[in-house]
Amino acid sequence: MTHSVIVIGSGPAGLTAALYAARANQKPVMIEGLEAGGQLMMTTAVENYPGFADGIMGPDLMAAMREQAQRFGAIMHRGNVTAADLSQRPFRVTTDEQTFLGRTLIVATGASAKLLGLPSERALMGHGVSTCATCDGFFFRGKPIAVVGGGDSAMEEAIFLTRFASHVTVIHRRKTLRASKIMQDKAFANPKISFEWETEVEDVSDPSEGVLSKIRLRNLVTDTRKDLAIEGLFVAIGHIPNTSLFKGQLEMDENGYLLTHEGTRTNIAGVFACGDVQDHSYRQAVTAAGSGCMAAIDAERFLEKEGH
Repeated sequence: MTHSVIVIGSGPAGLTAALYAARANQKPVMIEGLEAGGQLMMTTAVENYPGFADGIMGPDLMAAMREQAQRFGAIMHRGNVTAADLSQRPFRVTTDEQTFLGRTLIVATGASAKLLGLPSERALMGHGVSTCATCDGFFFRGKPIAVVGGGDSAMEEAIFLTRFASHVTVIHRRKTLRASKIMQDKAFANPKISFEWETEVEDVSDPSEGVLSKIRLRNLVTDTRKDLAIEGLFVAIGHIPNTSLFKGQLEMDENGYLLTHEGTRTNIAGVFACGDVQDHSYRQAVTAAGSGCMAAIDAERFLEKEGH
């Protein structure tokens, strides 16, 4: 059976694409992926998604989006895509269990935030540990926090967080920043920002309490350790777009993000990309959802032109 629309990924972009395609009577098939629901499944309260005056829990928002897409006929498959052949149409998308054929393909595989790799870090994600200052900074009003990283995004997050935090400590493995000169100057000039150079985070406490209270720092030069009392830890060491499936098939930038033009179109006719997989700038649930809507409309118009 050849499906009109296949959506890979089930974050806000993928679920919105599935909703719009379903309401257009395309009966889209969604392959949810290993991390069904995307990055919002790792968050607690979401307060900046329109329509929820009192906020909503990230997993609850994704469950509601999924239910809404299903209500209009989207077909959900729990599974992970292992291969995608875009060399001919219909496109072939293979999971652990079966192969799907599609006239169009919407790629909404997202981008994964790079983490420090500490077990305690993942345990406290959404309970003091975050990868998004824009999403979570408000929760740390008047509290001491730390930012890990030395690039432009880390400096942007640190400067943004000074609006809320009592103090921001930037922790960087090297003795110089990788950030652009203008971002460095802004960070150095901010009285609420201090730096821990040539230092890494060795541990995050306390998972047993379910809340972040301190981190253990190790100086990489002297091998000395100390604790830093903070209530928020923002990891800003970059994102990895989930695009390995499409290497050599879809055009990407130097960091692996899919390149789109004229809306959500890729270099292959009938393949569209939306959400964080093609957005390294905004990375918000609402912008991802908006681009998912665009991808579904682009796919629908493409199918109409082909007489489907």
